[in-house]
Amino acid sequence: MPELPEVERATALIRSVACGKVIVRVETSEDTIVYTGTDHTEFAKELTGRSVVDAARYGKVFYIKLDGEGRAPVLHFGMTGMLQVKGQLPTYYRKTPKTASSDWPPRFMKFILHLKNEATGGISELAFLDARRLGRIRLCASPLTEPPISTLGFDPILSMPVLTDFQTAVLRRSCPIKALLLDQSFSAGVGNWVADEILYHAGVHPERRCNTLAPFEVQKLHEQTQYVCKTAVAVNADDTKFPENWLFKHRWGKGKKKHTLLLPSGEPATIKWVTVGGRTSAYVAELQQVTGGINESEDPPSVNQSDSDSDLTPLEEEEEITIVAIKAKRTRKNVVTATPSKRVTKRSKFF
Repeated sequence: MPELPEVERATALIRSVACGKVIVRVETSEDTIVYTGTDHTEFAKELTGRSVVDAARYGKVFYIKLDGEGRAPVLHFGMTGMLQVKGQLPTYYRKTPKTASSDWPPRFMKFILHLKNEATGGISELAFLDARRLGRIRLCASPLTEPPISTLGFDPILSMPVLTDFQTAVLRRSCPIKALLLDQSFSAGVGNWVADEILYHAGVHPERRCNTLAPFEVQKLHEQTQYVCKTAVAVNADDTKFPENWLFKHRWGKGKKKHTLLLPSGEPATIKWVTVGGRTSAYVAELQQVTGGINESEDPPSVNQSDSDSDLTPLEEEEEITIVAIKAKRTRKNVVTATPSKRVTKRSKFF
């Protein structure tokens, strides 16, 4: 699933392609699952004729700011959502597969924005696609103060809490730390690979219970949450530019592919996998111990932070979802269209 760095990349793409241009036409495909609280015809009508002012992100949710009165499109990729510019390949979560196509209109298209440059008269086209239909397209009058964004926790780049608040929120929980990091009402934008990378650099096992963590471990989690997200965003989520000692570069394949990750000592690292919070979690056995915590007085070995590739698709190895859950989503007969009776301005129940 696209996580904070990939969604930031998508937001930057919208800015580069659409900002300052007028939406002269919106092509849509009917989809009563992906369109939430609206339908494809209403969506097209709301956007047509308005100019794109900016694009922004919070967590894994991103939205397009338009001029004039009316609601803004608020988007979530789900598992397989992506953007595509006409004449280019779509922006995949990870490595673009050989089967990727620049055919237009693209397969699994939910909408296409036809964008006119008023100065030159040129038209560019930007599409939102979603193969598995787990993404969401909404219209919101005030994206930051309405669901889904209003229900999210802190954003590691936009609103990272101070250490004391972060520590309080972590230590009062008894769930595994990996499950907490994946909870979007706690840390918005952190998904499976980002959470594993944070835990690896912090030297914390994904199964460790939150309330057993020592203060130095919580501090490392606080530091590494910012480090991992900022580093990935700085290279536009291009994993070929991630530091070579990142777990991301070696974790794929669940042991079927030989990796070259080394410990700080120079010895080969042992990468293992465990299911936590319903997700496959990778960790380094020598650095991340399931035991330890508040009674320990010494720090575990640290992971060096320095500055390629992987070959298995995230749909095969990373983004696991049960068949029951897929069927439940795809057989829904009704779409909830109720508007919240009041807007929530506090983003998280933890802070």
